[in-house]
Amino acid sequence: MLARVPASSANLGPGFDTLAVALNLYVDVSVEAADDFCITSAGEGAGLFDDEGHLAAVVAREVLGHSRVSIHVESQIPLSRGLGSSASLALAAAAAAGAADPLALATRVDGHAENAAASRYGGLVAAALRNGVPVARSLTLDSAWRFVVVIPQAQLATSDARRVLPHEVPFADAVFNLNAMGLLIAGLADRNNFVSGSMGDALHQPYRMALLPFAAGVLAALVEAGASGACWSGAGSTMLGLVGVEEAEAVAAAARTHLSDEGVAGTVRVLDADRTGLVTR
Repeated sequence: MLARVPASSANLGPGFDTLAVALNLYVDVSVEAADDFCITSAGEGAGLFDDEGHLAAVVAREVLGHSRVSIHVESQIPLSRGLGSSASLALAAAAAAGAADPLALATRVDGHAENAAASRYGGLVAAALRNGVPVARSLTLDSAWRFVVVIPQAQLATSDARRVLPHEVPFADAVFNLNAMGLLIAGLADRNNFVSGSMGDALHQPYRMALLPFAAGVLAALVEAGASGACWSGAGSTMLGLVGVEEAEAVAAAARTHLSDEGVAGTVRVLDADRTGLVTR
């Protein structure tokens, strides 16, 4: 079976571990019966983990109970960049292997219900774990929105980004994020209702800025160029600008100029939301 799954961007500023949107970069995983184990890969991460420790192989083995399979992975999703590569791969592998509940398995393997849910259902989602079970709801996303993603060459593992987070946060910061997330959900649903500053965050981004010295400058450059808001994509290293269709290319061009001027290696892409999610055939 072949499964195709989109990338995802989580948090979206104030929606820490809750909000995510599916983006039109994809990973394809095929799983077929074979006499002996075999795995091949192409695209992002090609050849790096082509053995039985590959995440796709681990997931397929858990579903099937054996490794007598031929697996092929082809990915457009950069690794360790905050675009949900692990959740997408786990979901695609689970579906391609015939899992009864690919979302539950992908969430258990990756640990991020919001990334896996966005990739599973497409569009904008809110998700959480309840008694170990992922619960997700689709939210309205205005078709006018696009996403400028600034993808540095520098990787940042989610585990490293988690280590710098505090165990407690000030009450005022928690209230700030609740206010911002409510307004952001309204603005994502209808661009005309977007409130400046609603992609702000006090729970994770300030604590992670020191990990990526270029992050603050990229976020500022995106907004100065016309993005309605900007934030870290997941735990980074990708930065995301929320833009309308008409501003998208100009904001992307400004981001490329900023990277060049600052000597930061990376790429900039304009992405749309994927509104389909998991597809199998």
